[in-house]
Amino acid sequence: MIRLAILWHMHQPLYQDAESGEYRLPWTRLHALKDYYGMARLVSEFPNLKVTFNLVPSLVRQLQEYASGQADDPFLRAARTPVEQLDTAGREFLLRYFFQAHPHRLIGRYPRYAELLAKLRQDNGNVQRAARHFSNGELQDLQVLSQLAWVDEYWLEQEPARGWVARGRDFRPEHRDAICAAQQEWIAAVLPAYRQLAASGQAELSTSAFHHPILPLLCDTDIAASAHPGIKLPRKRFHYPEDAREQLIRAQRLHTEVFGAPPAGLWPSEGAVSADMAAIAADLGFHWIASDEQILARSLGGRFERDSAGQVSNAVQLYSPYRLAAGSGEIAILFRDRVLSDLIGFVYSQTPPQQAAEDFVRRLRSAAAPALAAGQEPVVAVILDGENAWEYYPRSGRPFLRAFYHQITSAPDITTCTFSEAVARSSPRLSRLAPGSWIDGNFDIWIGGEEDNQAWDLLTAAREAIGPAPETGDRAGAYDAVLAAEGSDWNWWYGPEHESQNAREFDSLYRSLLSAVYSRLGRTPPARLLAPIPTGWRVPVAFTPATGLIQPQVDGRVSSYFEWLGAAEVHTDERAAAMHGRRNVLAALYAGYSADFAFFRLDFAAALGELAGEVHIELFAAGQERRIECEIARGELRGLTATPAFAPGDAEAALLRILEVRVRLAALGLSAADPTLEVRAVFCTAGLRVESLPAEGSLALTPPQIEF
Repeated sequence: MIRLAILWHMHQPLYQDAESGEYRLPWTRLHALKDYYGMARLVSEFPNLKVTFNLVPSLVRQLQEYASGQADDPFLRAARTPVEQLDTAGREFLLRYFFQAHPHRLIGRYPRYAELLAKLRQDNGNVQRAARHFSNGELQDLQVLSQLAWVDEYWLEQEPARGWVARGRDFRPEHRDAICAAQQEWIAAVLPAYRQLAASGQAELSTSAFHHPILPLLCDTDIAASAHPGIKLPRKRFHYPEDAREQLIRAQRLHTEVFGAPPAGLWPSEGAVSADMAAIAADLGFHWIASDEQILARSLGGRFERDSAGQVSNAVQLYSPYRLAAGSGEIAILFRDRVLSDLIGFVYSQTPPQQAAEDFVRRLRSAAAPALAAGQEPVVAVILDGENAWEYYPRSGRPFLRAFYHQITSAPDITTCTFSEAVARSSPRLSRLAPGSWIDGNFDIWIGGEEDNQAWDLLTAAREAIGPAPETGDRAGAYDAVLAAEGSDWNWWYGPEHESQNAREFDSLYRSLLSAVYSRLGRTPPARLLAPIPTGWRVPVAFTPATGLIQPQVDGRVSSYFEWLGAAEVHTDERAAAMHGRRNVLAALYAGYSADFAFFRLDFAAALGELAGEVHIELFAAGQERRIECEIARGELRGLTATPAFAPGDAEAALLRILEVRVRLAALGLSAADPTLEVRAVFCTAGLRVESLPAEGSLALTPPQIEF
């Protein structure tokens, strides 16, 4: 008998901005609508089927918040905003982001959606030009169809979604409002579906470290050199095994709270394992972990090869669970069959469902045949992402999965089992566990590249700023932020390996987490967190450079058109504000010099009488940072301070319609060797950095004796 152990790995990173608290990207919500509920419900259609679902805590937390109405994101707000209320930036937002779906499987399924995409392509994807050509009715159809394309097959078969599909086009405001409102109810059904499936015994629910970090690298980044000798490591070693432990403790706690029992098993993020992380998992009471066949091959000092029929050279070794001495005890390990797993993840989407299911069973039998011939009852582990593949399948993969489940449950020589059942029998011992992940058996995706190592260095600095892991107080909030920054998803997008339309948002989210560490400690985040880490798509801040000396009056108003003429200036990108579903506070930043002074001016997009907070003018010169803080309440300037402090008379400010600040050049610490002054304005409320101008990078100035 072939024992088939299937694990569907459900994962999304935490998309919540650490400073504003908003959810910046919609992927948890969209996959919750399209994949998570249906994956659980589909299993219940096959009573003899057993599977394991791995639910990452960062995903579970977001599902809870969307279900309760606590979570919102700018994409959902854009979908439910009446079209006639959208300004130019809002209309461009719809056209820029509401076609982020598979053009054939998701968009092409709905003729009107495909028609709208074709119209956008007539403008070569130029959303500024296209926004002038799309009617209100077309944009309203886009709002509805962009949500409908992500609705689960189960809900599509019922009203009201079935009626929306039948209508197809010319949607009305009530349709838009209804599909947006229904999402909370549909997402609320997800976690109960998994609890019910686990209670029935058909599914085992396992977990991963809370924020999906690469646990071996948290224990010690130097382990990357063991998996890939000669790799370039970050400048400073990250060595915080206590963080790896805390990520697992928090995962156990949330899993127990949500599902009523602690998890027996752990899918280490990206299948990344090492002896250190296995010891921590064993000491915390996990019974099993899992990884990739390449890790087993390296642990055994060999390799697994397949012939043309798919038979594995060392099937007896591959298709067995192992036990590893770890920590104060031992832990069981299962290693996935990479070929069978990847066929589902990357190949069968292009194959008719029945043919694909039959092909899988044929390959499974062929691969396991040598182990059966040796008298072994092989355990074949198939592990892959449980949501990402289905975007490439017809009808979200449901026809394939039904055919697949039918084939394996009706085969007389195949039985399915959970991972805990798979490791319950006696198994051979593994003398060593080679470090690595399920991608090429190493950690190269997350460390070693220039951008990756920069990200690690920034993380290390933030972690060092916290000190020992705190339990309460402000340092605990900073620790929460650094744990989230330890997630694997940020470094997934750094370096040349992967691309995403949302890469900028991922980079911004990562830096917002690190900035929050310092803010929650009462410190100013380092200036290098202001600029994007990637350089491949980094665009210099677009600003008008200074063209001459200026001598404005510091009176809080534009006294003359000419007084700021010649200053450098940068204006808010309204499209970026629309991207994040908010209105700007800051409108423009000006900076310039006279022979003796530097001048800074800030224009506001919001009414001054509504503002309460602080404007920080952050200056960076000659390797040193300085912050000028202007407290504003109900349109009045309540105070001016600086860190480090200025001498009396070195700085003054005024606020009436605009904020104007003057600083004596001699007080700025400029040097002939490094004469550039970098300027950035930040608006803060309640200690949180709400908005900055420029949004990325800084405005650069060169002193007048150099330029003029």
